[in-house]
Amino acid sequence: MSSNPSSPQPTERAALFAALAAAPAFDIAIVGGGATGLGVAVDAASRGLRTLLVESHDFAKGTSSRATKLVHGGVRYLAQGNVGLVREALHERTTLLHNAPHLAQPLAFVMPCYALWEGPFYGAGLKAYDLLAGDAGLGSTRFLSRASVQSALPNIRSQGLKGGVLYWDGQFDDARLALALARTAARHGALAINYCAATGLVHEGGKVVGLTLEDRETGAVHEVRAGCVVNATGVWVDQLRAQDAQALARPVTPIVAPSQGVHAVVDRSFMPTDHALLVPKTADGRVLFAVPWLGKLVLGTTDTPRQDLPYEPRPFAEELDFILRESARYLARPPTRSDILSCWVGLRPLVKPSGDDAATKKISREHTVQVSASGLVTVTGGKWTTYRAMAEDVLQQCYARQLLPGQAPCRTQRLRLVGADDRLPQDRPPMSAPQGRQGYGSDWQTVASTPGSERMLGSGVSEAMVRFAARHEYARTVEDVLARRVRLLFLDARQAAALAQPVAEILLDEGCPAPEAEAFLALAQSYLPDART
Repeated sequence: MSSNPSSPQPTERAALFAALAAAPAFDIAIVGGGATGLGVAVDAASRGLRTLLVESHDFAKGTSSRATKLVHGGVRYLAQGNVGLVREALHERTTLLHNAPHLAQPLAFVMPCYALWEGPFYGAGLKAYDLLAGDAGLGSTRFLSRASVQSALPNIRSQGLKGGVLYWDGQFDDARLALALARTAARHGALAINYCAATGLVHEGGKVVGLTLEDRETGAVHEVRAGCVVNATGVWVDQLRAQDAQALARPVTPIVAPSQGVHAVVDRSFMPTDHALLVPKTADGRVLFAVPWLGKLVLGTTDTPRQDLPYEPRPFAEELDFILRESARYLARPPTRSDILSCWVGLRPLVKPSGDDAATKKISREHTVQVSASGLVTVTGGKWTTYRAMAEDVLQQCYARQLLPGQAPCRTQRLRLVGADDRLPQDRPPMSAPQGRQGYGSDWQTVASTPGSERMLGSGVSEAMVRFAARHEYARTVEDVLARRVRLLFLDARQAAALAQPVAEILLDEGCPAPEAEAFLALAQSYLPDART
């Protein structure tokens, strides 16, 4: 099942389902192909467990491709007094930078100060952040003069500027990290299948013993057995919990309170720098980021409660207005609605305090693991930075409930992900540079030798990248390629639409029967602000 790490494994769909049919049973079956589920799959497979992961759509289709692209300890959680969460996240930040150096890099943040008290106040907090990081620190916090802030953040509003504070965190490519996790799990023997929906739980004697699955491409139905079933479906976990409770004739209380985070992408000319801007407290008390990423500038984010759970949530008009209005308070030349190249929304699975926890102060980005009377394991909450620690927690609790055989130790602390290489930082393309070879790492040599490497479709995307996505990265549709294998939909929706037809033709040639170019054109239109007013 394992192969040479330097040789990308094929992800041919017929072979995946043949392996599914041939498997008598799994030790663990995971529902949900986002950060959390994929992290559990890597942890389980690397321990030698027979592991299955299924995702009803594409890997990272939901929240896990819609982050602010930051690998961070959570400065604002430190301000809230949650030292434990910050310490864990800072440790995991370093782990991720080591295990996936092609997908995560250090990033310098500058916090401009327009009042004399801000520098000492925020500087003291960030020095505490450094102390918590200890040996895991990425660089020292330092105070900047007015001129240094203007140099680090071109286009910053100079009127009233007193100085600033510089500190270090990290940034990453979320969807490509999800793909690396899926491929790493497979390299260690897991079977990971996208577009394979878990349509039901199989119960026997009041216990969960497996899943019914449906191939979303063919409609074929499969039933699999598993000693342990993990519900890692993010904001949708309550749906599977309700199925489980209904089978047992038990009441169930929802545990997720979804929150919507909106991002707007504009041209890098609005902040032509490799530094990120952080505003710690906007007019309504939220945090505003301006992050250079793949040749563009990402502005965000909002935090708005939302009750419905669409797979393609849209920003409310007032959320875009908020981001533009707050940006205009700090940028000398602010972007307008017509400058937005793409805008996208992630639904955060914030955990509701409930039951015995109701009296405890819960921080929204903490995760929770629950095991039902039937043995269904549910994990939700958390954030990308701590995905690995969350997965380890899930496996520990599965072992504690004797849902898994034996108790092999966790191996993910120093487990390099597919594509990780040992190039020096100065030899890597920065994540702020226009999209190209970033995110491929040691796989780039294979991409470069794939047919079509010399044919550029546009916006840094080559024919070879599309073929590699179909052959080795589970891509089935135009959206899979242009939203998550390369990130063009999230960077410039109009440019992504322009590539839909040539990408569809390549996917057809690669044996993908329904690349869905027309559906992608409609999706790309919805990522433009004029579609959402």
